[in-house]
Amino acid sequence: MFKTLLRILKYAKPYKLSLIAAIVFSFIGVMLSLFVPVIVGKGVDIIVGEGNVNFTELVKICIILAAAVVVSALFQWLTSLATNRLSYNTIKDIRIDYFNKLGKVPLKFIDGSARGELIGRAVNDIETVSDGLIQGFTQLFSGVVTILGTLVFMLTINVKIAFIVVILTPVSLFTAAIITKLSHDSFAKQSDFRGELSSFTEEMVGSQKVIKAFSYEKRSEKKFSEINDNIKKSGVRSVFFSSMTNPTTRFVNGLIYAAVGAAGALSAKGAVGFLGTITKGQLSSFLLYSNQYTKPFNEISGVVTELQNAVASAKRVFAVIDEPAESSDENKMVLEHCDGSLSIKNVEFSYIPEKKLIRNFSLDVKPGQKIAIVGPTGCGKTTVINLLLRFYDINSGVIRLSGIDTMEMTRSSLRSQFGMVLQDTWLFSGTVAENIAYGKPDATREEIIEAAKAVHAHSFIKRLPQGYDTLINEEGSGLSQGQKQLISIARIMITDPPMLILDEATSSIDIRTEQRIQRAFEKIMKDKTSFIIAHRLSTIKNADTILVMKDGNIIEQGNHQQLMDKKGFYENLYHSQFASA
Repeated sequence: MFKTLLRILKYAKPYKLSLIAAIVFSFIGVMLSLFVPVIVGKGVDIIVGEGNVNFTELVKICIILAAAVVVSALFQWLTSLATNRLSYNTIKDIRIDYFNKLGKVPLKFIDGSARGELIGRAVNDIETVSDGLIQGFTQLFSGVVTILGTLVFMLTINVKIAFIVVILTPVSLFTAAIITKLSHDSFAKQSDFRGELSSFTEEMVGSQKVIKAFSYEKRSEKKFSEINDNIKKSGVRSVFFSSMTNPTTRFVNGLIYAAVGAAGALSAKGAVGFLGTITKGQLSSFLLYSNQYTKPFNEISGVVTELQNAVASAKRVFAVIDEPAESSDENKMVLEHCDGSLSIKNVEFSYIPEKKLIRNFSLDVKPGQKIAIVGPTGCGKTTVINLLLRFYDINSGVIRLSGIDTMEMTRSSLRSQFGMVLQDTWLFSGTVAENIAYGKPDATREEIIEAAKAVHAHSFIKRLPQGYDTLINEEGSGLSQGQKQLISIARIMITDPPMLILDEATSSIDIRTEQRIQRAFEKIMKDKTSFIIAHRLSTIKNADTILVMKDGNIIEQGNHQQLMDKKGFYENLYHSQFASA
């Protein structure tokens, strides 16, 4: 816990001026509030006794009392202002580091993590850290100052009665410590279950069509109820123990207040000589100080609960921030231009060490060639693309682009040489024009329209409510799957990269539109090296080289006619698609 708190404080270091201001303002505010009982005590002393009221002095005391209360409230407000500035800036930096780390971790970490879990940590857990930090710091510091200040003032009034308070204080602390320890594990479990619920909810919301198509509603509701019930149980347990802290410490503090009141009354009456004597006004001040002294223990016990919740959430956030980043591109060369040649020699790769996938894979591609990759599902087609773009690093072997080892160049410069259209379309919240210009933000409207026309997307875009300025979200806002894919293809058209990767790029488009796009692809693929992954073998008949993969190996290689003449795996695969014809 302390290690995590220290790490949070490191994030607060750049805002030390706000920290210093919060400490100074809090100290002044607390000291002024501690001065109030002294003023009240003096006021009581000048009105005790029949006909012994000094109204002139009483008015002065009331003015001083009002001024002390107002100024104390002002400094407490300034304390909150400085603390809020400190906390929100600190949380902002944590959130930035978290988001930046998501852009630096290897793709296998993202693939292996639930999206809802990562989103939950970025939103819910960081917000919990923020709430705990704001409440915790303000009350913790002011509470400590209040305890020390009241103790000093009580000692100046009567050392022996103050000693009674000090002796009974550990009872309150011991009670709070036991309850706090019991609630810590429950808060940690509650935080984990919240992340699981966020992940599950994100999956269910994003897969509504599939859920309804397979009548999965009841089972998803049951699963949701199970997770929700776990949150309820851990939440009830943690809230039960945390809510026990305040009344328990208040009860103990009530006993302390009663003991001080009894001892002070006896001392004021002079009934117990060893306690000394105090005036009635001093007794009033002492009782106020006794109440002020015990009150911070209640607040601090509540703060500890909030801090525990915040620390549990912070650990989940820091777990992502501490994930090993991709190997650094520092001192790697920047590839400015490539001629389109590609060489793969003896490459081996597996997602799981125990399960081999790509084995002894070799390939030589000349500039401008069209390479098609076909094979059954799971044979490693998309994996080859992942390795070309270094989404995953190879286990052994070498991949050279324009004669240069891809491991020796920066990832950004490597990926800038490729344009990629995936089977799964991806759009973001923005206008249609912004989505098309994603890879070229400075593109003119004319370039955007020309790219859309090239893929036959211009006509349907013009029919949208605001044309190219129509706002769409990541789900497509009513666009068909084919229309979303056309926008993704136009996005590549506008960047005009030297190499292309088409991973089932026309899988969601009707045959007629596909034929038009194929002609557009022929145009942009001219003099460019292209990799085409396709299940429709009719779309890759004109490829220069067709790689037939099975179980991570190239089992056949050649153009369409050569492979058909071999009467091997490719011929069987081709005829299986056109058997009815």
